Amino acid sequence: MAIKVIRNPKESVERLVARFNKKVQSSRLLVELKSRRYFKRPLRKRQVRAAAMMRQHYRAQREKMKYY
Repeated sequence: MAIKVIRNPKESVERLVARFNKKVQSSRLLVELKSRRYFKRPLRKRQVRAAAMMRQHYRAQREKMKYY
């Protein structure tokens, strides 16, 4: 899970930090860590099913809007 960034020759420190931040954001590591910070009860069967139905609904909406 470690993210490594090697400094290129002639690269400024600011650019190196910006590249590192971009890698951290794209890896979604912070989102995962923040979600694990506190205990969450596992979802019940009904909640899982409802979430799946909503996902399917929004995906269908996005597909429909693609061609407008």
